[in-house]
Amino acid sequence: MILETRNLEFSYPDGTKAIDDISIVIPEGKRISFVGKNGSGKSTLFLLLNGTLKPKKGKIIYDGKDVEYSSSGLRDLRKKVGIVFQNSDDQLFAPTVYQDIAFGPTNLGYSKEEVERVVNQMLDHFGIRHLKDKPPHHLSGGQKKRTAIAGVLAMDPEVIILDEPLSNLDPVGADEILDILNELNHMGKTIIISTHDVDLAYAWSDYVYLLSDSRLIDEGSPGAVFSKEEQVRDSSLKNPLILDIYRELEKRWLSTGNGHPKDLPELVRTLRSIDLMRIDISPEVAVGQCVNLGVLFGDYTKEGLYEAVNSRVLFRNDDGTAVVELKRRVLRPGAVYVYNMESFDKDEFETIVKKYDINHIGAMGKLSKDIAENQGIQIVCNSGVIDRSILNAITGSRCLILTSQGMVAHTAKRVRDYIKNSGIRLIFSPIGKGAAEIDYQTQAAGSSSDLDKEI
Repeated sequence: MILETRNLEFSYPDGTKAIDDISIVIPEGKRISFVGKNGSGKSTLFLLLNGTLKPKKGKIIYDGKDVEYSSSGLRDLRKKVGIVFQNSDDQLFAPTVYQDIAFGPTNLGYSKEEVERVVNQMLDHFGIRHLKDKPPHHLSGGQKKRTAIAGVLAMDPEVIILDEPLSNLDPVGADEILDILNELNHMGKTIIISTHDVDLAYAWSDYVYLLSDSRLIDEGSPGAVFSKEEQVRDSSLKNPLILDIYRELEKRWLSTGNGHPKDLPELVRTLRSIDLMRIDISPEVAVGQCVNLGVLFGDYTKEGLYEAVNSRVLFRNDDGTAVVELKRRVLRPGAVYVYNMESFDKDEFETIVKKYDINHIGAMGKLSKDIAENQGIQIVCNSGVIDRSILNAITGSRCLILTSQGMVAHTAKRVRDYIKNSGIRLIFSPIGKGAAEIDYQTQAAGSSSDLDKEI
């Protein structure tokens, strides 16, 4: 455990109690959400975790040691626990973007050469090099947020805390920030956010803390916390939309039940088959047994070749026929490929699109989107890219995800985990320059599949 509080309490000078006896244990390397309505204590708790505020009672423990509130103790804590405020204007104060990112490393005593190296690395990583000489107050909301995160990351903290990180961002800008957070988490950073957006907390988090009226109400996996509908309502929040849809499907026997789908591919996976067919059947086959109907094509399926395996008999007719529920398997599986745009080569890219019959291209991250735009690559998806690529691949499409090298392993794990957990046959593979090395790294970092090849 990297960060812990014990019986934490805090009140403001006017007597308002903002934190009331909160004890939490935050695991290292996870994505954590603190969820609650406005005024529930999330922002105050974050300022306590970073040492900006000092608790009236209780204590904060970092890496097994009590936090010291001396100048050197707070300096050490803030190097390890960085915070990004909800309003970026509260954090960005230097004359230029470059100077703002350089502020933290300079105060930590980095040499001039080291500061320059770190700042240039952040400018490239966040795709904001073209903004380095601009005043921060001239930036858009998304550009300000990326600059603020870059300034914190420049100090190389182990924990990054973000207060309402997606507030005031458009959907594409919010998706870009989530890509950044996922990449940082994959690099080993512990990411902690506050939000009242239950859809974000449910879909994104590994672990959730529910706050209400300055107290900790519940904690656990997103599925466990948000399955308690009455508790969520009593906290002045609503249920995650995708979980509400799943529950309605479950009531109507349209889903398999007993699950907590967190995204669209997982929700689709829970759907019951509604394909019914009347067939001739031999007398010895009973209701409930399964038959294999072989390959279906033509009038039976417009999407392509399917094999109807394990088709279950629902009921028999007196005329020797029966109605079966089809369980279809695509004979030509769809594919998800991932391409590292940091090694973009136009000739190679055009060859890949033609060779692999790519018909769906999505781009993740600012760098990938900028290169794609400059090269005239037609992008059909620039938000929710992994989920949408999986959904299209399920129906036989050949999808290509453009991303940076740091996000390749995250993308690979998401797709491979879906293949493993769903049993749906999809092709997945990194392609392009260095693909073999990247594929080795992605398999070492997460799940692997024996389907990572063209068939």
